[in-house]
Amino acid sequence: MNVTDTAPLPRSGLPLTRLGMGCAPIGGLYQACSAADARAAIDGAWELGLRYFDTAPFYGYSLSEHRLGEALRDRPRAQFVISSKVGRLMQADASVQPDDDGWAAPLPFRPHFDYSFDAIMRSHQDSLQRLGLAYIDILLVHDIGRATHGNLHEHYWQQLTKGGGFRALDELRRSGQVKAIGLGVNEAQVVYEAMQECDLDCTLLAGRYTLLEQASLSPLLEACERQGHAIVIGGPFNSGVLAGNGKFNYADAPQEIMQRVGQLQQACAEFGVPLQAAALQFPMAHPAVVSCIPGGQDLAQLRQNAAWFEQPIPAELWQALKLRGLVDERAPVPSP
Repeated sequence: MNVTDTAPLPRSGLPLTRLGMGCAPIGGLYQACSAADARAAIDGAWELGLRYFDTAPFYGYSLSEHRLGEALRDRPRAQFVISSKVGRLMQADASVQPDDDGWAAPLPFRPHFDYSFDAIMRSHQDSLQRLGLAYIDILLVHDIGRATHGNLHEHYWQQLTKGGGFRALDELRRSGQVKAIGLGVNEAQVVYEAMQECDLDCTLLAGRYTLLEQASLSPLLEACERQGHAIVIGGPFNSGVLAGNGKFNYADAPQEIMQRVGQLQQACAEFGVPLQAAALQFPMAHPAVVSCIPGGQDLAQLRQNAAWFEQPIPAELWQALKLRGLVDERAPVPSP
C-alpha cells in the first residue's frame, strides 16, 4: 500500500489518501512546535503526496487550525480534504497558561463544551474563519462520550440529540456546506450509539482499533462495514506507546500495557519489522477503514511514518501475532 493511494468515503465518494496528517502536534501537543516547523511539516506532507489533513479548534486552543489554513490556503482547494471538529467553543481567556490540557504554547482561548444546534453552527463558522477557507469537507463531533464527560455525559448527549446538535450537522451536510459528518472520539461505544441516532458518514476513531487493542471489532466495526460507515484511524500508536514514548491514552502507560507492547515488539523483531510499521499497517486491513492519520510534528517524523506505512511486512508476522494471542483472531490482516 502506498501513502498516496486513496479510498473513498462510501456515502459521499470523498477521496482520502490512505495516509493522512493528524494536526494535533502542530498545535503543540506535549511539546512546543514553532511556526516554521509546523509549516515545514505541512509542506512536507504535501510533497509526500498526503492530501488529507485533520485538525480541531481544541488543538493548541485554535493554533492548529490557524497554521493548517495558512499553509494550505494557496493550494488548489479541490486537491485536498480537511476534517475539523465541533463540540467545543473557543472563548478568549487571558488566563490560559503554557501546558494547559497538554498544549505547550496554546493561544489565549479557553474551550467550553457545547454540542447544541447553535453551538455547532457557530463552531463551524469560527473554524472556517480560522482556516481562511470557503468550506470544510468533513465535520466531526469531538470527544463526546462517557470517558470524556463522566457524569455529565447525559447532559451533553441530550444537547446532541434533543438539543439539535445532530440536526445541525445534518443541515450543514444537506445544504452542501460540508460533504460528510461524523464523530472524532477516543471511545467505541458512543460511536455505535450515535449511529442509531443520526445517519453519520464516518468516524475518526482514535486509539480503539490498533495493533494493541481490537475490542471495537464487534459490534462497532461490524456495523460500520454493514452500513457503509467509514473509519479513519487516529492514534495508531495509542498516543505513542507503540512508537516508544511510553504514553497511552494521553497519560503514562500502565505496566500491563508496557508488557503487552514488549511482547509485540519482540514478535516484530523476530521478523525484522519495526513495531511502528506493523502498528501503521495493521488497522488498514479492515474493510471499514479508509485512512490512517498519525501525527507529524516535523518533516523527519512524517517521512518516517510514510516509510513505515509502505514497508513490506511478511504474512508470517501476522500469523505469529494471532497464534500468540497478541491480535484478535477475527481481525483482518494485511496481505503481502
